[in-house]
Amino acid sequence: MRVFLTGGGGFLGGWIARMLLDQGCQVKLLVRNPGKSKLPSGAEVVKGDLSGAERLRQAVCGCEAVIHCAARVGLWGPLSSYIEDNAMATARLLNAAKLEGVRYFVYTSSPSVVHGGENLFGIDETAPYSLDISQSYAYSKMLAERLVLMENCRNFKTLAIRPHLIWGPGDPHLVPQLVERADRGRLFLFSGGPYLVDATYIENAAKAHAVALEKLAGGAAVDGEAFFIAQGQPMDINVLIARILEAAGAKAATRRIPKGLGLLGASLLEKIWKTLSLASEPPVTVFTVKQLSTSHWFNLEKAKRLLDYRPWVSFEDGLERLKDYYKNTKADKR
Repeated sequence: MRVFLTGGGGFLGGWIARMLLDQGCQVKLLVRNPGKSKLPSGAEVVKGDLSGAERLRQAVCGCEAVIHCAARVGLWGPLSSYIEDNAMATARLLNAAKLEGVRYFVYTSSPSVVHGGENLFGIDETAPYSLDISQSYAYSKMLAERLVLMENCRNFKTLAIRPHLIWGPGDPHLVPQLVERADRGRLFLFSGGPYLVDATYIENAAKAHAVALEKLAGGAAVDGEAFFIAQGQPMDINVLIARILEAAGAKAATRRIPKGLGLLGASLLEKIWKTLSLASEPPVTVFTVKQLSTSHWFNLEKAKRLLDYRPWVSFEDGLERLKDYYKNTKADKR
């Protein structure tokens, strides 16, 4: 199968590309800056982005499937920018894929599409979307997921994968931010709880995409569906962070503050940043505080039943791999 993959220069996209290549697929990567990315060997690389409709048609031409991982990430920025880069870009890619006869479309979504800041205890995919426009990333991903699932039909099968809190060796986002803040004594966690969350080791998130595409192409009744993906092992977020920091050889995060104080501080910081039109992200946002001070874990039965999903790499094995990675990284620096 010939697969067009966006975000192939990123953490998750790179893992998916390597898996598909190992399975014998032909993989075509859309990469904004090929020279700045570690790209999987054996993949065809197309330099570009998701802004031009005609260029997208040329890029996807000849492919049977699309896996769309690319997205504007982060927790700060104008809603309009997130909608353009996530929702509108997805709409252009969907249209290009349909016009070029692509048959299968797998979208990387996020559980944040249903998280409005409240506790989520083992919910399944029937949970309603959050319509909170104050969370630009989550709102734009919700719009994009709805577009993808609405386009599902007999000749153009689509689905959405919602991996939760992806982490692992080489992670450029979650783990490095935790390590950097902890080592500088700026990582604040919240008292109360326990706040149960369920993260996802990178290899499990990537394989879920590969299996989903295989199921779509094989005619399984998975089209038009969204799937939560995680370890299936909810734990207190303070314990999760402590275990990850320990594996990375970082300082422990021992400071605890009340949730109310955290929300107040984050709200004030956001007002200051908006008033001064600062381009950088505030040190902490309201969404970050809510993520760290609520339970949000998900029922994985649908993915297990329809995708034969399971956490192929356990949480403990993932920690060992992370530990080895950071040991080698520190040795290289020395």
